[in-house]
Amino acid sequence: MDEHTLNRMVSETLCLSPRLTRTLSNVIYHKTKGNQLFVSRLLRALNKEGLLRPSLSRRRWEWNMKKIKSRGLPDDVAIFLTDSLRELPDKVQSALFVLSCFGASSESAFVESQGLDRNMLENLEIA
Repeated sequence: MDEHTLNRMVSETLCLSPRLTRTLSNVIYHKTKGNQLFVSRLLRALNKEGLLRPSLSRRRWEWNMKKIKSRGLPDDVAIFLTDSLRELPDKVQSALFVLSCFGASSESAFVESQGLDRNMLENLEIA
C-alpha cells in the first residue's frame, strides 16, 4: 500500500483528519514498507504498549511520536508476528498450537465437540 492509502486508512481507523495523522502514517509506512498485515499488527502493538491511545480529555487518539520512531522492528513481518506470539501467556500459546492442527479457523462448536478443554476457548480470547 502506498503512503497516501496508508494515511487514509490510519485516518479512518483513528477517526481523525488525514492532516492530523500524516506524520504518524509516514513513520508507520517507513517501518512497515506499506505491508497491510504489518501495518495492522503494528497499530495493535502500539496501542497495547500505550504508544497509541485514546485520550478521554481530548476525545481523540494521541500518540508518542518520539517513542514510536525509536521503537525497533524486525525487517520481516513473519518475525514480528512470531515475536508477538511468544509474548502471549504459555496457556494461550498451547491453545493456539492445539487448534492450529485443525486448520486456519475452527468453530467453537467444533472445538467443544472434540472434547477439548473449555478453558482453551477462554485462552484464545486473549490471543
